[in-house]
Amino acid sequence: MKKTVSIIGGGPSGLLLAAFLDSEKFNITVYEKNKTAGRKFLVAGKGGFNLTHSEPISQMINRYTPSKFLEASLKGFTNTDFRNWLNTIGIPTYIGSSKRVYPVEGIKPIEVLNAILKQLKKNAVTIKYEQVFSGWDVYMQPIINNKSNQADYTIFSLGGGSWKITGSDGNWLNVFTKKGIISSPFKASNCAFQIPWTDQFIKENEGKPLKNIAISCQKATQKGEAVITKFGLEGNAIYALSPQIREQLKDHATAKIFLDFKPTLSKEQLLTKIKSSTQKNTTATLKKELKLSSPQINLLKTQLSKDDYLNLDTLAKAIKNLPLQITNTAAIDEAISTVGGVKLAEITSNFEIKQLPNQYCIGEMVDWDAPTGGYLLQACASMGVSVAKHLNSSF
Repeated sequence: MKKTVSIIGGGPSGLLLAAFLDSEKFNITVYEKNKTAGRKFLVAGKGGFNLTHSEPISQMINRYTPSKFLEASLKGFTNTDFRNWLNTIGIPTYIGSSKRVYPVEGIKPIEVLNAILKQLKKNAVTIKYEQVFSGWDVYMQPIINNKSNQADYTIFSLGGGSWKITGSDGNWLNVFTKKGIISSPFKASNCAFQIPWTDQFIKENEGKPLKNIAISCQKATQKGEAVITKFGLEGNAIYALSPQIREQLKDHATAKIFLDFKPTLSKEQLLTKIKSSTQKNTTATLKKELKLSSPQINLLKTQLSKDDYLNLDTLAKAIKNLPLQITNTAAIDEAISTVGGVKLAEITSNFEIKQLPNQYCIGEMVDWDAPTGGYLLQACASMGVSVAKHLNSSF
């Protein structure tokens, strides 16, 4: 006789779980609180649809915080496995110049979602919409739409706390906390970080990019691009440093990052270029010899005194290691993702909730973190497939 599986939440991890469960063994139902599934999946696709990243899985594992938590899942369903599976359901992919993986040109996010949903239909998965989880009954069965939901296995895939417009509001956190499942409040990740710019600097530089730079915080360094905003800085070069920045903000109320405008050159090489320049002044030298952009030069002028700007050694040092102070993160609902949720100590290596046998947590509702660029979606997919494999082999 088939066992019953209830998947509460129709996001990427829940959908991949449903796709990989053995329908010969299970009657599978997805309960989604919205009128459609995958709304956050579609919104994320508007900004560049990174399905995963192409770097070797051994390197990819280290992008996650904490890295060991997801290691087995990522090795069990790698980025290559994900691409191969997508191809089997009619979604071929390619590797972009940034080594991120995208659907081939012309395939829209809704087409990817529909292909996944079509696969669920082939797998005899039932999806029920406008189904709201609100807690557990006295027999520890989940309550959905005010009724107890009897299932042999329940998997929660309720999402994080960002993008409330998609239904990912994190309200479930209070329900889990009241149940005694230890959780952390959600915090913004992969978000803009506040820097107290001067009015004049913002007037001249708002919206302009800082390209081909590296940003460091603590012992972590990330190359890429950042954009100057009225609030501070945002972009892939700073998103990846979210864990380090948050830690400093927690401990000291402020955080310090360091910008390297020329990561491919050493300080000595910079000094040689500057000293050998025939340009008429320092600013012209920076533009012509070092190819620094106007926003980069303006940032140097804002952060350095006039004497330091004209001192070649001090200037070269600043180009390689310009300190900036961060005072806050953006609001959670403006973040690409969140960190927080169910503490890792509350679940087993198979994502089963220790207090609730045969009930599991996967996806962004668990307290792990990752940068943008396909890493978030890959982890959610790998977690879903991991639980599917675990249940498929359980009997």
